[in-house]
Amino acid sequence: MNLNRFIQMRKLFFFMALFATLATYADDKTVSSPDGRLQVTISCQDGCACYSVSYDGTVVLKPSALGLVTNLGDFTQGLTMQEKATQMPINKHYKMRSTKRSDISYQANRLQVDFATAKRIPMSVIFQVSNNDVAFCYQLGRGPRDNPKCAIVQREATAFNIIDGTTTFLSPQITPMTGWERTKPSYEEDYEADAPMTKASRFGVGYTFPCLFKAPLSSIVGDKKASQANAAKALWILISETGVTGQYCGARLSDYKAGMGYTVEYPQEGENNGFGSTTASIMLPGFTPWRTITIGNTLAPIVETTVQFDVVDPLYEPSEQYKPGRYTWSWLVWQDSATNYDDQVQLIDVASEMGFEYCLVDGLWDTQIGYDRIEELAAYVKTKNVKLMLWYNSNGAENDAPQGPRGVMNNSIKRKQDMAWMKRIGVKAIKVDFFGGDKQETMRLYEDILSDANDYGIQCIFHGCTLPRGWERMYPNYVASEAALASENVFFGDYHARQEGFEMSMHPFSRNAVGSFDWGGMMMNRYMSRDNKSRHQRFTGDIFELATSITNQTSVNCVAMYPNNLQDLPGFELDYLRQVPTTWDETRFIDGYPTRYAVIARKATNGKWYVGGINGTKEPMTLTLSLPMLAGKTVTFYVDEADKKALKAQQAALKKDPKAKAPYWPTPVKKTLKVDKNGQARVTLQPMGGLVIVE
Repeated sequence: MNLNRFIQMRKLFFFMALFATLATYADDKTVSSPDGRLQVTISCQDGCACYSVSYDGTVVLKPSALGLVTNLGDFTQGLTMQEKATQMPINKHYKMRSTKRSDISYQANRLQVDFATAKRIPMSVIFQVSNNDVAFCYQLGRGPRDNPKCAIVQREATAFNIIDGTTTFLSPQITPMTGWERTKPSYEEDYEADAPMTKASRFGVGYTFPCLFKAPLSSIVGDKKASQANAAKALWILISETGVTGQYCGARLSDYKAGMGYTVEYPQEGENNGFGSTTASIMLPGFTPWRTITIGNTLAPIVETTVQFDVVDPLYEPSEQYKPGRYTWSWLVWQDSATNYDDQVQLIDVASEMGFEYCLVDGLWDTQIGYDRIEELAAYVKTKNVKLMLWYNSNGAENDAPQGPRGVMNNSIKRKQDMAWMKRIGVKAIKVDFFGGDKQETMRLYEDILSDANDYGIQCIFHGCTLPRGWERMYPNYVASEAALASENVFFGDYHARQEGFEMSMHPFSRNAVGSFDWGGMMMNRYMSRDNKSRHQRFTGDIFELATSITNQTSVNCVAMYPNNLQDLPGFELDYLRQVPTTWDETRFIDGYPTRYAVIARKATNGKWYVGGINGTKEPMTLTLSLPMLAGKTVTFYVDEADKKALKAQQAALKKDPKAKAPYWPTPVKKTLKVDKNGQARVTLQPMGGLVIVE
């Protein structure tokens, strides 16, 4: 072949390839955020729907599958994308009482792209793109003859094909009917930090929402110099879902699949003790929940996002004005035996002395105290200006958790009877524990409990449970969920006591970024025992614990205090706990890195700024904080400081005997801090130590 013919053939192949590309993508639909930085492109390639996402012109999610498999038809192949797409701006303003921001303005661009199968059965994908957030859901319509009017969604093809080189911060899903008394899955597994996407999940069944990813810019940018300059920078990606009600099941992400990414997976067959379908049953026309993607070149959009609430609306009106506050809780350190009348009186007295609003009576109260004496306790709390919260088992058929009351919350007749009784005696909240998974049957139970509780003026906290998915806005009496390895694990063993810093500096960037988090207590005992001398120690500093009142967000927050703490805590710590707020007008990310440290600022509804910082590592770190809201001000400063003498004594003891019980805590102090005119403040966080700044 001569050279000229070779060149002509190369040109021909180039133009053929170009024409094929143009033919494939000519009908692509795009929608961008109001600031133009975030863009979604929707395509139909060879009958398959897909989307891609770019931020500041760089691809973050490569072409990723869209579609559903239903009993009406397969919407993952053989699709035709309709020529016209509906696009419109969204401007929404609403108020929240119980999350990271109280007054929210949501601006987004909405795009609806319609597809149809060969049998002309319609499916639409609706995207809403705001600055830093993508939310999308599916709508299934009726067929050409207006039938059928219901459908079973068997599987979802939705994928998140994140760019190569990304690392992960994920918590694995676990197989059903495992763990203590067969109570799992309960979203209570360890996070792993900075893992490669290709690493398989621990139990082989993927990951629970939310899912945090770090994509290094050096793997995105093609220019070598630009890659070197951006080597230390990253794009952060948080993937979750919102808007799940009793009309659908909850979902999770699969393990990573090369070329496909992560896919949405529905519940496992064995969840809920095998009862209920793994699929979703919906009325037509009907919608799936929203899938959400938050993207930023810092962690600020991750921490501050409100997308979980932006795309949903309240499902009913509150029956009364629900009150935020703080509560005491005997069980964390005193455990099951403390659910007796006399011990609960002590915890009520602590709550009263501290000015807390609530006291939680934990499991087994039905047998160890009894309904009649709970009424006596309810009368007693009224004399102390405190309200009761009561613990309930969610079930009697989903797992083997033995604590009572059992068989009440999952029975509509008994549930309403108990709620009417609670309203009569003045109980203001319930904590419901030990749910059975993510099936639609279980989601319906959450919704039934919340709806009935609202009828009786009762707020709800869930433990041993799934992730909340926009519930603070959807259900006005919903408070918070556990849905993570929480404080009880610090009590159970030395391992999680040592891991507390790692875990608590993960949650602001993942679990608590998408929903209110009932961690279960600022722990003020230094030992995990009733005498505060035996068992294993708490490894965090006192100010670390105080700072979690800010780094964690929930409108009804637990302070795990006991009568001894009224004497053994410094007066300034008690004063802080007496006035610490639980509701916020604004939240700002200041600094941090998942599993290492977190500094979060929140503006309380009283107008004051509170800044909380925690160090989850074993090394001190000095930070220069940017606090423009406090520029030029002298502020109150609580901080854990190094106790060199105590540390030296600990090191000497360990040198002599590596197994010696040689506890060490930094010294908590209160002083003032001058923030310079530029809003800069230089601070040092001790290992497993914290700081609190109060305007």
